[in-house]
Amino acid sequence: MYKLSNFRRILSSVFTGPILIGLLFSVFAIQSKAQDIDLLLKGGRVIDAKNKIDAKLDVAIKDGKIFKLASGIPTTEAKKVVDVSGLIVSPGLINMHTHVYAGSKPGFTDGTSSQLPDAFAPRSGITTVVDAGTSGWLTFPDFKAKIIDGSNTRVLAFLSIAASGYSVDKEQENINGMDAQKTAETVKKYSDILVGVRIGRYETDDNWTPFDRAVEAATLSNTPLFVECHLPKYSLEDQLKRMRPGDIMTHAFENVAERMTVVDEQGKVRPFVKEAQKRGILFDVGHGGGGFWFNQAIPAFRQGLFPNSFGTDEHRTSMNSGMKTMLNVMSKYLNMGMGIPDIIARGSWNAATSIKRDDLGNLSVGSVADIAVLSVHTGKFGFVDSGNNKINGDRKFEAELTVRAGKIIWDLNGLSAKSMATTQ
Repeated sequence: MYKLSNFRRILSSVFTGPILIGLLFSVFAIQSKAQDIDLLLKGGRVIDAKNKIDAKLDVAIKDGKIFKLASGIPTTEAKKVVDVSGLIVSPGLINMHTHVYAGSKPGFTDGTSSQLPDAFAPRSGITTVVDAGTSGWLTFPDFKAKIIDGSNTRVLAFLSIAASGYSVDKEQENINGMDAQKTAETVKKYSDILVGVRIGRYETDDNWTPFDRAVEAATLSNTPLFVECHLPKYSLEDQLKRMRPGDIMTHAFENVAERMTVVDEQGKVRPFVKEAQKRGILFDVGHGGGGFWFNQAIPAFRQGLFPNSFGTDEHRTSMNSGMKTMLNVMSKYLNMGMGIPDIIARGSWNAATSIKRDDLGNLSVGSVADIAVLSVHTGKFGFVDSGNNKINGDRKFEAELTVRAGKIIWDLNGLSAKSMATTQ
Protein backbone atom coordinates (compact mmCIF):
# COMPACT_ATOMS: atom_id res chain seq x y z
CA MET A 1 0.00 0.00 0.00
CA TYR A 2 2.94 2.35 0.70
CA LYS A 3 4.39 1.76 -2.76
CA LEU A 4 0.99 2.21 -4.38
CA SER A 5 0.40 5.55 -2.63
CA ASN A 6 3.84 6.78 -3.72
CA PHE A 7 3.05 5.76 -7.30
CA ARG A 8 -0.26 7.62 -7.07
CA ARG A 9 1.53 10.83 -6.05
CA ILE A 10 3.99 10.48 -8.93
CA LEU A 11 1.18 10.00 -11.43
CA SER A 12 -0.75 13.01 -10.12
CA SER A 13 2.31 15.22 -10.53
CA VAL A 14 2.58 14.27 -14.21
CA PHE A 15 -0.99 13.60 -15.36
CA THR A 16 -4.27 15.33 -14.68
CA GLY A 17 -7.98 14.80 -15.36
CA PRO A 18 -9.27 11.82 -17.36
CA ILE A 19 -5.80 10.51 -18.11
CA LEU A 20 -4.96 10.29 -14.39
CA ILE A 21 -8.27 8.57 -13.60
CA GLY A 22 -7.72 6.00 -16.35
CA LEU A 23 -4.19 5.22 -15.19
CA LEU A 24 -5.27 4.86 -11.56
CA PHE A 25 -8.11 2.54 -12.60
CA SER A 26 -5.59 0.36 -14.47
CA VAL A 27 -3.30 0.22 -11.43
CA PHE A 28 -6.16 -0.84 -9.13
CA ALA A 29 -7.31 -3.44 -11.66
CA ILE A 30 -3.81 -4.93 -11.84
CA GLN A 31 -3.55 -5.05 -8.04
CA SER A 32 -6.98 -6.67 -7.76
CA LYS A 33 -6.06 -9.32 -10.31
CA ALA A 34 -2.74 -9.90 -8.56
CA GLN A 35 -4.59 -10.85 -5.38
CA ASP A 36 -7.32 -12.95 -6.94
CA ILE A 37 -6.60 -15.83 -4.52
CA ASP A 38 -7.96 -15.63 -0.97
CA LEU A 39 -5.69 -18.31 0.53
CA LEU A 40 -2.64 -20.03 -0.94
CA LEU A 41 -1.25 -23.19 0.66
CA LYS A 42 2.30 -23.28 -0.59
CA GLY A 43 4.60 -26.23 -1.21
CA GLY A 44 2.82 -29.17 0.46
CA ARG A 45 2.52 -32.80 -0.60
CA VAL A 46 -0.97 -32.89 -2.10
CA ILE A 47 -2.71 -36.27 -1.92
CA ASP A 48 -6.09 -36.54 -3.65
CA ALA A 49 -7.34 -40.05 -4.38
CA LYS A 50 -10.18 -38.97 -6.67
CA ASN A 51 -7.84 -37.13 -9.03
CA LYS A 52 -4.91 -39.55 -8.54
CA ILE A 53 -2.64 -36.78 -7.29
CA ASP A 54 0.38 -37.33 -5.06
CA ALA A 55 2.76 -34.47 -5.77
CA LYS A 56 4.27 -31.31 -4.39
CA LEU A 57 1.82 -28.59 -5.42
CA ASP A 58 0.38 -25.28 -4.32
CA VAL A 59 -3.34 -25.12 -3.55
CA ALA A 60 -5.16 -21.87 -4.25
CA ILE A 61 -8.54 -21.09 -2.69
CA LYS A 62 -11.01 -18.44 -3.78
CA ASP A 63 -14.57 -17.76 -2.57
CA GLY A 64 -14.54 -20.89 -0.42
CA LYS A 65 -13.68 -23.22 -3.31
CA ILE A 66 -10.60 -24.83 -4.81
CA PHE A 67 -9.40 -22.34 -7.42
CA LYS A 68 -6.18 -23.87 -8.73
CA LEU A 69 -3.66 -26.66 -8.10
CA ALA A 70 -0.23 -26.07 -9.61
CA SER A 71 3.43 -25.79 -8.79
CA GLY A 72 4.95 -22.36 -8.40
CA ILE A 73 1.82 -20.23 -8.03
CA PRO A 74 3.18 -16.70 -7.36
CA THR A 75 2.61 -15.51 -3.80
CA THR A 76 1.78 -12.07 -5.20
CA GLU A 77 -1.49 -13.50 -6.51
CA ALA A 78 -2.77 -14.31 -3.00
CA LYS A 79 -4.16 -12.21 -0.17
CA LYS A 80 -2.87 -14.75 2.35
CA VAL A 81 -0.07 -17.30 1.94
CA VAL A 82 0.65 -20.21 4.28
CA ASP A 83 3.84 -22.21 3.86
CA VAL A 84 2.98 -25.91 4.24
CA SER A 85 6.27 -27.30 2.98
CA GLY A 86 6.99 -30.76 4.35
CA LEU A 87 3.32 -31.33 5.24
CA ILE A 88 0.54 -33.40 3.68
CA VAL A 89 -2.32 -31.49 2.09
CA SER A 90 -5.39 -33.72 2.04
CA PRO A 91 -9.07 -33.24 1.32
CA GLY A 92 -10.91 -32.52 4.55
CA LEU A 93 -11.31 -35.78 6.45
CA ILE A 94 -14.70 -37.47 6.82
CA ASN A 95 -15.49 -39.24 10.08
CA MET A 96 -18.00 -41.89 9.06
CA HIS A 97 -19.19 -42.90 12.51
CA THR A 98 -19.96 -40.32 15.19
CA HIS A 99 -22.65 -39.51 17.73
CA VAL A 100 -23.21 -35.75 17.77
CA TYR A 101 -26.87 -35.33 18.80
CA ALA A 102 -25.66 -33.81 22.06
CA GLY A 103 -28.00 -32.59 24.78
CA SER A 104 -28.74 -32.76 28.48
CA LYS A 105 -30.54 -36.13 28.64
CA PRO A 106 -28.89 -39.44 29.58
CA GLY A 107 -27.49 -41.47 26.68
CA PHE A 108 -26.88 -40.51 23.07
CA THR A 109 -30.11 -39.10 21.64
CA ASP A 110 -30.22 -35.45 22.70
CA GLY A 111 -27.90 -36.71 25.42
CA THR A 112 -24.71 -36.28 27.36
CA SER A 113 -22.96 -39.25 25.75
CA SER A 114 -22.87 -37.50 22.36
CA GLN A 115 -20.31 -34.82 21.51
CA LEU A 116 -20.73 -31.50 19.70
CA PRO A 117 -18.94 -31.83 16.33
CA ASP A 118 -17.11 -28.52 16.51
CA ALA A 119 -15.56 -29.61 19.82
CA PHE A 120 -13.50 -32.42 18.27
CA ALA A 121 -13.60 -32.41 14.48
CA PRO A 122 -11.43 -29.41 13.44
CA ARG A 123 -8.50 -30.40 15.63
CA SER A 124 -8.27 -33.72 13.75
CA GLY A 125 -8.50 -32.32 10.23
CA ILE A 126 -12.14 -33.44 10.01
CA THR A 127 -14.48 -31.19 8.04
CA THR A 128 -17.43 -33.60 7.78
CA VAL A 129 -18.91 -35.93 10.40
CA VAL A 130 -21.59 -38.54 9.81
CA ASP A 131 -23.85 -39.22 12.76
CA ALA A 132 -24.55 -42.95 13.11
CA GLY A 133 -28.27 -43.12 13.69
CA THR A 134 -28.46 -41.14 16.91
CA SER A 135 -31.78 -39.82 15.61
CA GLY A 136 -34.76 -41.47 13.92
CA TRP A 137 -37.62 -40.14 11.82
CA LEU A 138 -39.35 -38.87 14.97
CA THR A 139 -36.38 -37.00 16.44
CA PHE A 140 -34.39 -35.87 13.39
CA PRO A 141 -36.06 -32.43 13.08
CA ASP A 142 -34.96 -31.64 16.65
CA PHE A 143 -31.42 -32.90 15.92
CA LYS A 144 -31.28 -30.72 12.83
CA ALA A 145 -32.49 -27.60 14.61
CA LYS A 146 -30.34 -28.01 17.73
CA ILE A 147 -27.06 -29.27 16.28
CA ILE A 148 -26.80 -29.56 12.50
CA ASP A 149 -28.00 -26.12 11.42
CA GLY A 150 -25.65 -24.25 13.75
CA SER A 151 -22.56 -26.39 13.30
CA ASN A 152 -19.49 -25.10 11.49
CA THR A 153 -18.43 -28.69 10.83
CA ARG A 154 -20.58 -30.25 8.11
CA VAL A 155 -22.92 -32.76 9.77
CA LEU A 156 -24.45 -35.57 7.73
CA ALA A 157 -26.32 -38.50 9.24
CA PHE A 158 -27.59 -42.03 8.94
CA LEU A 159 -31.18 -42.20 10.16
CA SER A 160 -31.98 -44.95 12.63
CA ILE A 161 -34.79 -47.34 11.73
CA ALA A 162 -35.95 -46.81 15.33
CA ALA A 163 -38.30 -43.84 15.53
CA SER A 164 -36.38 -41.95 18.21
CA GLY A 165 -32.90 -43.14 17.32
CA TYR A 166 -30.21 -44.52 19.58
CA SER A 167 -31.61 -43.61 22.98
CA VAL A 168 -31.98 -45.14 26.42
CA ASP A 169 -35.76 -44.99 26.47
CA LYS A 170 -36.10 -48.41 24.76
CA GLU A 171 -37.79 -46.84 21.73
CA GLN A 172 -35.42 -48.83 19.52
CA GLU A 173 -37.07 -51.97 20.91
CA ASN A 174 -40.51 -50.89 19.78
CA ILE A 175 -41.21 -52.65 16.50
CA ASN A 176 -44.16 -50.36 15.78
CA GLY A 177 -41.81 -47.37 15.70
CA MET A 178 -39.61 -49.02 13.08
CA ASP A 179 -41.48 -47.66 10.11
CA ALA A 180 -39.65 -48.22 6.82
CA GLN A 181 -41.90 -45.87 4.88
CA LYS A 182 -41.58 -42.94 7.30
CA THR A 183 -37.84 -43.51 7.58
CA ALA A 184 -37.41 -43.48 3.80
CA GLU A 185 -39.63 -40.40 3.44
CA THR A 186 -37.53 -38.53 6.01
CA VAL A 187 -34.29 -39.50 4.27
CA LYS A 188 -35.66 -38.25 0.96
CA LYS A 189 -37.00 -35.01 2.49
CA TYR A 190 -33.59 -34.18 3.96
CA SER A 191 -31.46 -35.76 1.26
CA ASP A 192 -28.85 -33.02 1.57
CA ILE A 193 -28.11 -34.25 5.12
CA LEU A 194 -29.34 -37.82 5.49
CA VAL A 195 -27.10 -40.28 3.67
CA GLY A 196 -28.54 -43.64 4.69
CA VAL A 197 -30.31 -45.83 7.25
CA ARG A 198 -28.83 -47.38 10.38
CA ILE A 199 -29.65 -50.57 12.25
CA GLY A 200 -28.03 -51.13 15.63
CA ARG A 201 -28.92 -52.36 19.09
CA TYR A 202 -32.31 -53.79 19.82
CA GLU A 203 -33.83 -56.39 22.09
CA THR A 204 -36.65 -58.25 20.42
CA ASP A 205 -38.06 -61.71 19.89
CA ASP A 206 -39.46 -60.63 16.56
CA ASN A 207 -36.85 -62.41 14.47
CA TRP A 208 -35.44 -60.30 11.59
CA THR A 209 -38.16 -57.62 11.47
CA PRO A 210 -35.99 -54.65 12.59
CA PHE A 211 -33.17 -55.57 10.20
CA ASP A 212 -35.54 -56.23 7.30
CA ARG A 213 -37.32 -52.92 7.85
CA ALA A 214 -33.98 -51.12 7.84
CA VAL A 215 -33.07 -52.79 4.55
CA GLU A 216 -36.47 -51.84 3.15
CA ALA A 217 -36.04 -48.19 4.19
CA ALA A 218 -32.57 -48.05 2.65
CA THR A 219 -33.89 -49.60 -0.55
CA LEU A 220 -36.83 -47.18 -0.75
CA SER A 221 -34.53 -44.19 -0.21
CA ASN A 222 -31.78 -45.58 -2.50
CA THR A 223 -29.16 -45.15 0.21
CA PRO A 224 -26.71 -47.46 1.99
CA LEU A 225 -27.53 -49.39 5.15
CA PHE A 226 -25.17 -48.82 8.07
CA VAL A 227 -24.99 -51.90 10.30
CA GLU A 228 -23.60 -51.42 13.82
CA CYS A 229 -23.14 -55.12 14.56
CA HIS A 230 -24.70 -55.07 18.04
CA LEU A 231 -27.13 -57.83 17.10
CA PRO A 232 -26.20 -60.77 19.32
CA LYS A 233 -29.14 -62.96 18.30
CA TYR A 234 -27.99 -63.15 14.70
CA SER A 235 -24.70 -64.37 13.33
CA LEU A 236 -22.29 -62.15 11.47
CA GLU A 237 -22.69 -64.42 8.47
CA ASP A 238 -26.47 -63.98 8.39
CA GLN A 239 -26.17 -60.20 8.71
CA LEU A 240 -23.66 -59.99 5.85
CA LYS A 241 -25.88 -62.16 3.65
CA ARG A 242 -28.79 -59.75 4.16
CA MET A 243 -26.68 -56.74 3.26
CA ARG A 244 -26.53 -55.34 -0.26
CA PRO A 245 -23.45 -54.18 -2.22
CA GLY A 246 -22.54 -50.73 -0.92
CA ASP A 247 -23.96 -51.35 2.55
CA ILE A 248 -21.55 -50.67 5.40
CA MET A 249 -20.57 -52.88 8.34
CA THR A 250 -19.07 -50.86 11.18
CA HIS A 251 -17.21 -52.13 14.27
CA ALA A 252 -15.68 -54.45 11.68
CA PHE A 253 -12.75 -55.51 13.88
CA GLU A 254 -14.63 -55.96 17.11
CA ASN A 255 -13.89 -58.88 19.45
CA VAL A 256 -16.65 -59.27 22.01
CA ALA A 257 -18.30 -62.40 23.37
CA GLU A 258 -21.76 -61.77 21.93
CA ARG A 259 -20.64 -61.40 18.31
CA MET A 260 -18.67 -63.56 15.90
CA THR A 261 -15.40 -62.02 14.76
CA VAL A 262 -14.20 -61.50 11.19
CA VAL A 263 -11.02 -63.48 11.97
CA ASP A 264 -11.38 -67.04 13.27
CA GLU A 265 -9.50 -68.82 16.06
CA GLN A 266 -6.72 -69.79 13.63
CA GLY A 267 -6.13 -66.18 12.66
CA LYS A 268 -7.79 -66.51 9.24
CA VAL A 269 -10.39 -64.15 7.80
CA ARG A 270 -13.59 -66.16 7.61
CA PRO A 271 -14.50 -67.22 4.04
CA PHE A 272 -17.97 -65.64 4.20
CA VAL A 273 -16.36 -62.32 5.20
CA LYS A 274 -14.08 -62.45 2.17
CA GLU A 275 -17.08 -63.25 0.02
CA ALA A 276 -19.00 -60.27 1.42
CA GLN A 277 -16.03 -58.03 0.65
CA LYS A 278 -15.93 -59.30 -2.94
CA ARG A 279 -19.67 -58.71 -3.20
CA GLY A 280 -19.20 -55.04 -2.36
CA ILE A 281 -19.94 -54.88 1.35
CA LEU A 282 -17.88 -52.07 2.90
CA PHE A 283 -16.12 -52.35 6.25
CA ASP A 284 -15.79 -49.32 8.54
CA VAL A 285 -13.48 -49.31 11.58
CA GLY A 286 -16.03 -47.96 14.09
CA HIS A 287 -13.39 -47.99 16.81
CA GLY A 288 -15.42 -46.64 19.72
CA GLY A 289 -14.85 -47.91 23.23
CA GLY A 290 -15.16 -51.59 22.31
CA GLY A 291 -15.16 -51.90 18.53
CA PHE A 292 -11.50 -52.27 17.53
CA TRP A 293 -9.06 -55.02 18.50
CA PHE A 294 -5.56 -55.52 17.14
CA ASN A 295 -5.98 -59.31 17.17
CA GLN A 296 -8.66 -58.80 14.54
CA ALA A 297 -7.42 -55.75 12.66
CA ILE A 298 -3.80 -56.84 12.13
CA PRO A 299 -4.42 -60.32 10.68
CA ALA A 300 -7.35 -58.94 8.66
CA PHE A 301 -5.10 -56.22 7.24
CA ARG A 302 -2.37 -58.71 6.36
CA GLN A 303 -4.94 -60.84 4.52
CA GLY A 304 -6.37 -57.95 2.52
CA LEU A 305 -9.45 -57.08 4.58
CA PHE A 306 -8.81 -53.35 4.69
CA PRO A 307 -11.24 -50.86 6.21
CA ASN A 308 -13.00 -48.73 3.62
CA SER A 309 -13.24 -45.84 6.11
CA PHE A 310 -11.94 -44.79 9.52
CA GLY A 311 -15.16 -44.10 11.41
CA THR A 312 -14.27 -43.55 15.06
CA ASP A 313 -17.59 -44.04 16.86
CA GLU A 314 -16.71 -40.73 18.50
CA HIS A 315 -18.53 -40.06 21.76
CA ARG A 316 -17.74 -38.83 25.25
CA THR A 317 -16.28 -42.14 26.46
CA SER A 318 -14.43 -43.41 23.38
CA MET A 319 -12.50 -40.19 22.83
CA ASN A 320 -10.94 -40.58 26.28
CA SER A 321 -10.04 -44.27 25.89
CA GLY A 322 -8.13 -46.26 23.26
CA MET A 323 -9.71 -44.51 20.27
CA LYS A 324 -8.77 -40.91 21.11
CA THR A 325 -9.12 -39.31 17.66
CA MET A 326 -9.57 -40.22 14.01
CA LEU A 327 -5.91 -39.35 13.42
CA ASN A 328 -4.96 -41.81 16.17
CA VAL A 329 -6.95 -44.51 14.35
CA MET A 330 -5.23 -43.58 11.08
CA SER A 331 -1.87 -43.69 12.87
CA LYS A 332 -2.58 -47.24 14.01
CA TYR A 333 -2.92 -48.30 10.39
CA LEU A 334 0.17 -46.31 9.45
CA ASN A 335 2.18 -48.34 11.97
CA MET A 336 0.47 -51.58 10.89
CA GLY A 337 1.93 -50.99 7.43
CA MET A 338 -0.69 -49.15 5.38
CA GLY A 339 0.78 -46.53 3.04
CA ILE A 340 0.01 -42.86 3.50
CA PRO A 341 -1.85 -42.45 0.16
CA ASP A 342 -4.12 -45.40 1.02
CA ILE A 343 -4.79 -43.95 4.47
CA ILE A 344 -5.67 -40.52 3.07
CA ALA A 345 -8.00 -42.14 0.51
CA ARG A 346 -9.89 -44.00 3.23
CA GLY A 347 -10.11 -40.88 5.35
CA SER A 348 -11.55 -38.80 2.53
CA TRP A 349 -12.55 -40.01 -0.94
CA ASN A 350 -13.52 -43.59 -0.01
CA ALA A 351 -15.71 -42.31 2.80
CA ALA A 352 -17.32 -39.73 0.52
CA THR A 353 -18.21 -42.21 -2.22
CA SER A 354 -19.60 -44.74 0.27
CA ILE A 355 -22.27 -42.21 1.26
CA LYS A 356 -22.79 -41.09 -2.34
CA ARG A 357 -21.31 -37.65 -1.72
CA ASP A 358 -18.70 -37.37 -4.45
CA ASP A 359 -18.79 -33.60 -4.02
CA LEU A 360 -16.73 -34.18 -0.87
CA GLY A 361 -13.39 -35.80 -0.10
CA ASN A 362 -11.49 -34.34 -3.04
CA LEU A 363 -9.58 -31.25 -4.17
CA SER A 364 -11.05 -30.88 -7.65
CA VAL A 365 -11.11 -27.34 -9.01
CA GLY A 366 -14.49 -25.86 -8.15
CA SER A 367 -15.13 -28.16 -5.20
CA VAL A 368 -15.63 -26.84 -1.68
CA ALA A 369 -12.31 -25.95 -0.06
CA ASP A 370 -12.38 -28.43 2.82
CA ILE A 371 -8.75 -29.28 3.54
CA ALA A 372 -6.65 -31.02 6.17
CA VAL A 373 -2.96 -30.16 6.45
CA LEU A 374 -1.25 -32.99 8.31
CA SER A 375 2.19 -33.59 9.74
CA VAL A 376 3.73 -37.01 10.34
CA HIS A 377 5.77 -37.03 13.53
CA THR A 378 8.49 -39.57 14.19
CA GLY A 379 9.37 -40.88 17.62
CA LYS A 380 8.32 -43.57 20.09
CA PHE A 381 4.55 -43.89 20.37
CA GLY A 382 2.08 -46.36 21.80
CA PHE A 383 -1.33 -47.18 20.31
CA VAL A 384 -4.08 -48.84 22.31
CA ASP A 385 -7.09 -50.87 21.18
CA SER A 386 -10.45 -51.46 22.85
CA GLY A 387 -9.07 -54.29 24.98
CA ASN A 388 -6.25 -52.13 26.38
CA ASN A 389 -3.72 -53.95 24.21
CA LYS A 390 -0.85 -51.87 22.83
CA ILE A 391 1.34 -51.81 19.76
CA ASN A 392 4.40 -49.59 19.53
CA GLY A 393 4.99 -47.32 16.57
CA ASP A 394 7.39 -44.69 15.32
CA ARG A 395 5.06 -42.40 13.34
CA LYS A 396 1.81 -40.59 13.97
CA PHE A 397 -0.40 -38.04 12.23
CA GLU A 398 -1.24 -34.64 13.61
CA ALA A 399 -3.47 -31.93 12.17
CA GLU A 400 -1.53 -28.72 11.64
CA LEU A 401 -4.26 -26.81 9.80
CA THR A 402 -7.92 -27.41 9.02
CA VAL A 403 -9.71 -25.39 6.36
CA ARG A 404 -13.50 -25.49 6.13
CA ALA A 405 -15.12 -23.86 3.08
CA GLY A 406 -12.00 -21.77 2.54
CA LYS A 407 -11.65 -20.54 6.13
CA ILE A 408 -8.97 -21.68 8.56
CA ILE A 409 -10.74 -23.14 11.59
CA TRP A 410 -7.79 -24.92 13.25
CA ASP A 411 -4.15 -23.86 13.32
CA LEU A 412 -2.12 -25.92 15.79
CA ASN A 413 1.21 -24.13 15.54
CA GLY A 414 0.17 -20.79 14.13
CA LEU A 415 1.19 -21.45 10.54
CA SER A 416 -1.21 -18.74 9.38
CA ALA A 417 -0.53 -16.33 12.25
CA LYS A 418 1.73 -13.29 12.24
CA SER A 419 5.13 -13.89 13.78
CA MET A 420 6.27 -11.66 16.62
CA ALA A 421 9.75 -11.21 18.01
CA THR A 422 10.23 -12.65 21.49
CA THR A 423 11.93 -10.72 24.25
CA GLN A 424 14.35 -12.24 26.74
